[in-house]
Amino acid sequence: MTGNGARDAELKDAEIKKELAATLHARRDLGEEYESALVESFLEKVDQRLDDAVDRRVRRQLAEQQMVVARGGRSPGSTDGDAWGERFGFGIVSLVLAIPLSAIGGGVADLPGLLVAWAGIAAVNGAWAFRNSPHFGRRGKKPTDSDWEE
Repeated sequence: MTGNGARDAELKDAEIKKELAATLHARRDLGEEYESALVESFLEKVDQRLDDAVDRRVRRQLAEQQMVVARGGRSPGSTDGDAWGERFGFGIVSLVLAIPLSAIGGGVADLPGLLVAWAGIAAVNGAWAFRNSPHFGRRGKKPTDSDWEE
């Protein structure tokens, strides 16, 4: 959080504490018969504060997404759309799912079942790698070729 954001959060926390203190003081003055109305009023204020915070976050995220789209689908720190985290995550998920698939395939059909399970895992990973290859869909065109050259 920036210095300004931290100060704003501290002010909002102080406001909530004041509201709570006022609600508790009013409860002591008015008695238990008004307790539910006082608590409901306080909760409405807290709920409104949360709604405002969520709205600000959503607006900020939408603005960030619009900036990414305006930059051509790349985030400011990315290099040519490199999605290392996505590749890493897919690899981890594949390995985690390989354990129960291997157990099921090996338990049901012994070695042939294990081989079929691993062939399926390898096929899914190969298809994903091919689909996410930077050269996928560029039939016969080298990355250095220009559309302007004949």
